[in-house]
Amino acid sequence: MKKFGNRVRATREAKGLSQPELANECDWEYSQINRIELGKINTSISHLFLLAEKLGVKPSELIDFD
Repeated sequence: MKKFGNRVRATREAKGLSQPELANECDWEYSQINRIELGKINTSISHLFLLAEKLGVKPSELIDFD
């Protein structure tokens, strides 16, 4: 979960988005993005696909930990 969260954070920052901006794009509470990025929650596959869509990347890019 921490590796996934780190990948989400790095991708979000590379796109120039703040956590509140990404949360707004996903129609989520800001705290949801924060917990995902900190690796505190195990998010669902549907959330993975929504995050990828809003970040403009393929879902596989968020879970490729090599």
